[in-house]
Amino acid sequence: MENKQSLQVLANQPSKVPILSLSKDDLTHWLTQCQQPAHRLGQIYQWIFDKRATDFSMMSDLPLFLREELAKKFKIFSIEEAVQKIAQDDTRKLLLKLSDGQNIECVLMKEDARRTVCISTQVGCAMGCVFCASGIDGVIRNLEAHEIMEQMILARNLLPLGDRLTHIVVMGMGEPMTNLENLLTALEVACSPKGLGLSARHITISTVGIPQKIRKLAECKKQYHLAVSLHAPNDELRTQIIPTNKKIGIQEILTASDDFFELTGRQVTFEYILLGGVNDLPAHAKELSALLANRKAHVNLIPFNTVTDLPFKRPQQASVEEFARILKKGGQSATIRKRKGADIDAACGQLRRTVLAS
Repeated sequence: MENKQSLQVLANQPSKVPILSLSKDDLTHWLTQCQQPAHRLGQIYQWIFDKRATDFSMMSDLPLFLREELAKKFKIFSIEEAVQKIAQDDTRKLLLKLSDGQNIECVLMKEDARRTVCISTQVGCAMGCVFCASGIDGVIRNLEAHEIMEQMILARNLLPLGDRLTHIVVMGMGEPMTNLENLLTALEVACSPKGLGLSARHITISTVGIPQKIRKLAECKKQYHLAVSLHAPNDELRTQIIPTNKKIGIQEILTASDDFFELTGRQVTFEYILLGGVNDLPAHAKELSALLANRKAHVNLIPFNTVTDLPFKRPQQASVEEFARILKKGGQSATIRKRKGADIDAACGQLRRTVLAS
């Protein structure tokens, strides 16, 4: 949007505008109209990203006039924490209320020195994966870039002063590839030294597999990590688990994943949720091993986390370990995902957009 158009929209807004929804150019132009030097932009961002300001009045090195003008026109957060739940392992789940009254969830996880936020990209999800709570009620809308960014900041603000986020996993509510433009805008800020300062190599984007979008992500030449939710070794079973597979097919997804590796040099992870008695048999493991043969890839096995209203069951631990053993014997790199936050419904596949689930 051109600066003049942006400022006109800003002038006509009946309510305050989320400050992170403005580009650097737009905010710099607004500061110029307020007769403020360009370096004020860096000060504002430092207060939000480094000093954890939640109100413009806290920005003590800005002139009083500017703080008052900022408070009249903008708000730092457009979303607010509605519910916070803390698991026994100190995983924290936030139910967040958006400005239009919709709800999303994000999760903060701690593991040794790692501080990871799992963020959402949509209100709900349209993919219809049969094991996942996020898509039970379908999708409402994409999140704006600033709404994605605000999740990261709100989660970071739960950490002690001096502590920082080290990793981002885009594995919350929604299919990231159907909101790729807004996601990439938010991640650009997350990786900026003037933003959250994360390494692109510490950001993982999870997708059910949309080939053209995987290639578009690869063409960005960023070092983001790609995780593809495979969940089955053949099309018949995968379509039962992920209905959108019917129009795409595993081979198209694998080809796009190969292209991603060729363009970025980043090894792809294939996520595989184990549903007891559905896709966790030794025969499935052998078929998956054959499917991924001769690929530089990693398989992340995810034992199903119980979801109210869904009929599936968690597999036996012995079945999980046998599945991993077969993959490794076949030459595949494989790990079993550690379960975190399950006692507050914050584990993989458990995020919802309803207050009842919080």
